[in-house]
Amino acid sequence: MERYQEIERTIIKNYRGRLWAPFIKAVKEYELIKPNDKICVCISGGKDSMLMAKLFQELLRHSDFEFEVKYLVMNPGYNERNLNQIKENLNILNIPATIIETNIFEIANAQDKSPCYLCAKMRRGALYTLAEKLGCNKIALGHHFDDVIETTLMNMLNAGSFQTMLPKLHSDNHDGMELIRPLYLIREKDVKAWAKYNDLRFIMCACRFTEACSVDGEINASRRLTTKNLIKELKANYNENVEKNIFSAASNINMDMILGYKKDGIKHSFLDDYDEEK
Repeated sequence: MERYQEIERTIIKNYRGRLWAPFIKAVKEYELIKPNDKICVCISGGKDSMLMAKLFQELLRHSDFEFEVKYLVMNPGYNERNLNQIKENLNILNIPATIIETNIFEIANAQDKSPCYLCAKMRRGALYTLAEKLGCNKIALGHHFDDVIETTLMNMLNAGSFQTMLPKLHSDNHDGMELIRPLYLIREKDVKAWAKYNDLRFIMCACRFTEACSVDGEINASRRLTTKNLIKELKANYNENVEKNIFSAASNINMDMILGYKKDGIKHSFLDDYDEEK
């Protein structure tokens, strides 16, 4: 048995309940994949997107309807070490991905303000454009359960708004294109456990600001890491179910007990029909 086959086996055997089952649940519950879809699986080079690619390969073998998958690595300007790590992992995992070269890091890092925001925006736009050229109608990103709850909490604490990361959404600028997040119900700790079990090493965000700790490290200046630590502290000292509760809150909103909300870009207040309820 080839190494990639042994790794595939761990997904449906050793980690079936922690990776395969929540992947399938998300696909079905949120209707992420439909017959005749052509999906661009976007691989950043990190553990999450590489696992997502393997899950899609497994799903193609077992699906009861036809759909197509294209595996894409967009190189925004990784240094040679990180790019070689990505190529090595693609080979180890037997993922037939196309690598597209761009200069996004160079452009974003030349800006004095918010290079991370510009980088993320440019990468997302480039992915949509590349997916369209491949004839795809969906792009799949590797955001997992922990990304969802961290984003929800970060929006509350930093932006003063309650909004979460949805399992799928339509593109505003690319007609007919949809973004899906098949790892939506998978925990990050389980992805890490799978990677460690198979002795796999992946890159982190590898831009100029973080490439010094870009392989298997934590980006210590990250606001997301601060949020991770806050959630750990809340779980340890306040409520062990805090992660599940944050996630559940996004689908358990009591519209009778909120000050306001926004729908289709229009703001609404509890005062709009307050007197009518009397």
